[in-house]
Amino acid sequence: MAILSIRIIGDPVLRTVAEEVSEFGPELAKLVDDMHETMRDVRGAGLAAPQIGVNKRIFTYSVDGHDGHIINPVLVASDDFAPGEPEGCLSVPGLGYTVARHRWVRITGVDVHGKPLDMEATGTLAKCFQHETDHLNGKLYVDRLDGEDRKDALRAIRMSNYHEVTDETVAKRAKTVGSAFGGSFAAGAGAAQ
Repeated sequence: MAILSIRIIGDPVLRTVAEEVSEFGPELAKLVDDMHETMRDVRGAGLAAPQIGVNKRIFTYSVDGHDGHIINPVLVASDDFAPGEPEGCLSVPGLGYTVARHRWVRITGVDVHGKPLDMEATGTLAKCFQHETDHLNGKLYVDRLDGEDRKDALRAIRMSNYHEVTDETVAKRAKTVGSAFGGSFAAGAGAAQ
């Protein structure tokens, strides 16, 4: 398994609608394993393929004892909303805002073997499924903000030097995994080896 480079806001792949997965096999299984490993390394609750530069409809998750992945997800949500809670994103480091998310969701899709998945969720898991599905649709959580929170987030993004954040992350990760990524890998789907 490999630790993959996480794309930061400003990377066009984060604003592109991901493509359906149509080929299943060892390459897909390795990608999902690498996504799980990367998500664990950064202590994330979820990770969508576009966040590692892969334009495919895949995400991994690890929330409240629920671990897994879903390929080609289709999300159906309740009309009502859960109480707002702060939310953050690996691709928008250092920021966190309260986002309105649906109280309940049903998500269907397939696993790495093409077997059907059908799950219902509430709470943090429902929020995670919505957040990661947004990534697959080219949206970031900051797009869902309103009013002063939206203005504050956009101002913080404009003023942030994400190159410095990326360099700090690379240096920190190099100490923990014995390798680093970034720099020349930023243009590709680089991985630490």
